[in-house]
Amino acid sequence: MSKVQKLSRRSAQSGFTLIEIMVVVLIIGLLTALIAPNFFNRVDQAGQTAAKADIATISNQLQLYRLDNFSYPSTSEGLQALVTNPGKSTWTGYLDSIKKDPWGNPYQYAFPGANNQNGFDLWSFGRDGQAGGEGVDADIGNWQTQPQ
Repeated sequence: MSKVQKLSRRSAQSGFTLIEIMVVVLIIGLLTALIAPNFFNRVDQAGQTAAKADIATISNQLQLYRLDNFSYPSTSEGLQALVTNPGKSTWTGYLDSIKKDPWGNPYQYAFPGANNQNGFDLWSFGRDGQAGGEGVDADIGNWQTQPQ
């Protein structure tokens, strides 16, 4: 056999068989099935953590508002009172804007609050955007984020 024939024979034999490709695809599928649920659970947990951080930040600004104006904004003034002056002479501007929760819904605000001893309630309805719920769909409020 000449060198050329040996080289062409080797190149004809190189490559993957259908069985080898199917085994690799099966392994990738199994790994994906095991890893994907953990990944999506982490995404939901990250949304909850981000909502808690947003609530803590907005709560701090509400505390500053109260120090300057001797009261929290009314429920009708809402969180917008942190962005635009609702007619207070001591208003100094607290936030550039009120962002939405990680699921694209507005944060909810009530003063006086029913759930919080500090005077106001600030919460997100969670992933489902509805009151109540469990797990990632549960409401996240400032009464949960404050130290006990």
